[in-house]
Amino acid sequence: MHNKVVYNATKTMDALGIPVLRFNFRGAGLSAGEHDKGRGEQGDVQTALDFLAAQFPGIPLLLAGFSFGSVVGLRVGCRDARVKELIAIGIPVNSSDFSFLADCPKPRLFVHGAEDKFGARKKVEETASTLPGENKLVVVEHADHFFAGHLDEFNAAIAAWLTERHPALRTS
Repeated sequence: MHNKVVYNATKTMDALGIPVLRFNFRGAGLSAGEHDKGRGEQGDVQTALDFLAAQFPGIPLLLAGFSFGSVVGLRVGCRDARVKELIAIGIPVNSSDFSFLADCPKPRLFVHGAEDKFGARKKVEETASTLPGENKLVVVEHADHFFAGHLDEFNAAIAAWLTERHPALRTS
């Protein structure tokens, strides 16, 4: 929750006027519970979505996740009808199966560092290009998993996709 990628994604969306909720998964930071290899963490995401839906009734939800959070978030976001768009940052395709996305036509933005050691660029490009629905992949050249030295490009990719899809955000 406190790494620079999650913080910057949150800051970018907040600057556009999008309500944002950032949270730790069970067992991370000061959160109670224990890491559950993505199973229990899906419940954490579902609880966060329920909270946001209660706070902003009738508003379509956007779900964004980074690394492990992208795997868990995409799984939950694809199933939850309240979630209309998905952002996946630094998807760890080298160690995770993303085949479940074949049944998820929701619009998705993938933002990935060209030198991300957890996601081979070619595999990320193949994953994004073979999925149904609207998919946009932005590869930030020379960036690692944490976009060190490239956070401005990372932030710009998220802002551009969101304002392209929602022009009213530009004037917010």
